[in-house]
Amino acid sequence: MSDYVRQLREMVGHGLLFSPAVVCLIRDDEDRLLLVRHVEGWWTLPGGAVDPGETPAEAARRETREEASLEVELLRLAGVYGGYPDFHGFYPNGDEIAWVTTVFEARVVAGVAAPGDDETAEVRWATPEEAFASEITPSTKHILDGVLAGRAFDP
Repeated sequence: MSDYVRQLREMVGHGLLFSPAVVCLIRDDEDRLLLVRHVEGWWTLPGGAVDPGETPAEAARRETREEASLEVELLRLAGVYGGYPDFHGFYPNGDEIAWVTTVFEARVVAGVAAPGDDETAEVRWATPEEAFASEITPSTKHILDGVLAGRAFDP
């Protein structure tokens, strides 16, 4: 939890916070997708919250570095997704969160995919079929459904 979110939580308790988020859709030479498994057990694309004063692009690169130990080049904006119910949830402590996610397609420019922080338990490359068969979050499924079908946003 960032200092900013910690300060907000002190004011609003467990109530709903709305947050901008980013993810990177990264493919390898075999067209597999990079997935990260958080310590809670679910798989997702590398990403997270945009910090105050940070651009979405900066956040996407930072989150990928933190979670997957990779430096990436952002190639294009692949989509923007949000809305209930897929982009809404509760943390184990009861904190409620909703978010809108900016999706960047990216490519690896340095590093080897590996867990890079205490939030990430595992990193792996998966075909789209393997990704959908994994325990991915509803928002990750929503994003992959859209981006892989060529939709940059929900109608």
